[in-house]
Amino acid sequence: MTGSNTQARKLDLLRDVFGFAAFRSGQEAVIDTILGGRPVLAVMPTGSGKSLCYQLPALVFDGLTVVVSPLIALMQDQISALKLAGVEAETINSSRPRPDNVAAWRRVADGTTKLLYLSPERLMTEPMLAAIGRLPLKLLVVDEAHCISQWGPGFRPEYADLARLKDLFPGVPIAAFTATADETTRKDIANKLFGDGARTFVAEFDRPNIHLAVDMKGDWRQQLLDFLKPHAGHSGIVYCLSRAKTEETAAMLSGHGFPALPYHAGMEAAERAASQDRFFTEPGIIMVATIAFGMGIDKPDIRFVFHTDIPGSIDAYYQEIGRAGRDGGPADARMLYGLADIRVRRQFIDREDSDDERKRREHQRLDALIGYCEAPECRRRTLLAYFGDRIEPCGNCDVCNDPTPLADGSREGQLALSAVVRTGERFGSAHIIDVLAGANTAKVVRLGHDRLPTFGAGAERDPNEWRSIIRQLVAAGFLQLDIAGYGGLKATASGHALMRGEKEFRYRQDAARSRPQKKKRGRAKVETPVLTGAESTLLARLKTLRLALARERGVPAYAVFSDRSLADMAARRPSTRDEFAAVHGVGQAKLDRFATPFLAAIAAAAGSAT
Repeated sequence: MTGSNTQARKLDLLRDVFGFAAFRSGQEAVIDTILGGRPVLAVMPTGSGKSLCYQLPALVFDGLTVVVSPLIALMQDQISALKLAGVEAETINSSRPRPDNVAAWRRVADGTTKLLYLSPERLMTEPMLAAIGRLPLKLLVVDEAHCISQWGPGFRPEYADLARLKDLFPGVPIAAFTATADETTRKDIANKLFGDGARTFVAEFDRPNIHLAVDMKGDWRQQLLDFLKPHAGHSGIVYCLSRAKTEETAAMLSGHGFPALPYHAGMEAAERAASQDRFFTEPGIIMVATIAFGMGIDKPDIRFVFHTDIPGSIDAYYQEIGRAGRDGGPADARMLYGLADIRVRRQFIDREDSDDERKRREHQRLDALIGYCEAPECRRRTLLAYFGDRIEPCGNCDVCNDPTPLADGSREGQLALSAVVRTGERFGSAHIIDVLAGANTAKVVRLGHDRLPTFGAGAERDPNEWRSIIRQLVAAGFLQLDIAGYGGLKATASGHALMRGEKEFRYRQDAARSRPQKKKRGRAKVETPVLTGAESTLLARLKTLRLALARERGVPAYAVFSDRSLADMAARRPSTRDEFAAVHGVGQAKLDRFATPFLAAIAAAAGSAT
């Protein structure tokens, strides 16, 4: 197929299969690179359309695309959505009867199916690798690619085994996708999956429609209930650190009239599946879960994510809050954190079946999240800086909306920076604090750091205060944490300016103080159309119809149509098939399947309004 034919085919598929008039920002460059046969690592936030970036090339290619995905539920949801769009896709996994798996493989082998979804455990068996090697394999896709770098060898080791794919299938391009990966993780993924020659795309990480807030943990039950009051009737996720707390919290919320369901890995598979089905198909369900619930969650109208305990890292936190507001509408992310949570998280890392280097990096990632919790300035700015993005204050976080009084910490900042620079910019916060506190440890004495001018210069402050100050210096951009190395602190250009007296450092003296939440909010980005009262009434009817059609087919409601499609439908009020075809997200297969019932519902609503 020539280049011009490939481009024409690409645009035809976008319109006729997926029902989109244009690509979202960042999608086309990734797709064109894949179509050009070059390996790709794409880091794209949740809700930015990652799946299309490999599903569309799979349909352009004349051969098979294998997608490696970590969760059976995620694979099945994607396949359901593809089949409703008229795309032949299959999975082979342990949850299906053997005859179904055999039939699915026959459709793959005879070329009927162009997209095959497999878990890493299923793919990396010698029989499966040999069988795929006999087929015209055109593309290998690794979804949730951060798992290759961030999951320890004791958990899903087959993800690390995916590094063999480049040697097993030379000449077959590999495309890796993830919603979150800092620079260290990106380099690790690329090194393991591609070696040299891959092109990396990093989309903007900002999700400006999500309001960010963090509170020190007090009476967490009451804090959660107070948070949920304005969210009555909304779908949301409440994350808990343990299975027992998940059960307890779900029961507590149910007792207060909130429709809450528990979800954790210790539940029976059928029970988890039933909870997930209710969450996806019924409005207003709250899922109370451990991190077992999350990856691949593709429900667009999740209005909030609440963490009752601190997550394990900024990477995990960003992924988890990214499940909210995927329709572009306003959403809330609230986190509670306390010293006990931090201690438990550190114990998790220390007990992990992994080497010391990985443990060191995970402790550093946790430190970065604690710095975010104690951020003295715009919280979103601190979050995005971790991923290398720079923004102005957002106006849609608790620090912007309800600023905490800040104290002048320029002297403290200069002392800390001086200690960092004078010790060679290669030590972590623990050693820097020992120097500032004047602690005669063996390490300080052996290195001669007890003879530095800064030795003991901060002895009047408690070491915990210095830890908070250093984290806030990192959060404010005066210090940089070397996550790839040994956690050494380095002074940035802003840090050197602070040392010269050209900048000032203001910090939160009591980062542990819980602030009352005010209602003031910044503007949230909303992509869906603004509807009139009559259109909103029609939208509610269309959602009811969508839910009924989804239940008939045993698929999530969004697989029928997204909320954005229904809002576009309510605004356009199509009365013919041609008009219905112009609605966002309506491809040929969905036009054939759903035009009649939805046009009838729109006509009935128009008749009842006259």
